[in-house]
Amino acid sequence: MRYKLKLYLDTSVISALFDERNPERKALTESFFNEIVNFEIYISDITLAEIEKTPDNEIKRKMEERTTEFSVLNSLIEVEELAKKIIQKGAISESYSEDAYHIAIAIINEMDFLLSWNFRHIVRKRTKDIVRMISTLNNLRQIEIITPAELL
Repeated sequence: MRYKLKLYLDTSVISALFDERNPERKALTESFFNEIVNFEIYISDITLAEIEKTPDNEIKRKMEERTTEFSVLNSLIEVEELAKKIIQKGAISESYSEDAYHIAIAIINEMDFLLSWNFRHIVRKRTKDIVRMISTLNNLRQIEIITPAELL
């Protein structure tokens, strides 16, 4: 049996499927979703909570429907501790703590990749460097933080 890479999707990847404002990102995300059977896909309770806050009920329903096939990871004490370290070291601002939780959940659950379209906080060099340092110092598995387009 072939090993499937374990992918953690943050909310931006799921919402991109329904975002008409950025056709290129939407098309890239759709291409990724066409290949999704080749991977083990995970989201988290944080992802579901963010989807629940979606103001457009039709898009919220579509996003909820799309996530039913994914395994849901929960925030554990280890996740909270790691998310705090990620914020303390300056990878993510405290105002965007959910983004630190996405990263912490992916690391604690030993994902191969965290996929995101969030260039402001997650998919950026500074965040990747700090997360790599924190993982190394805490003997945690290294994960790659990339966009769905980079995986294809």
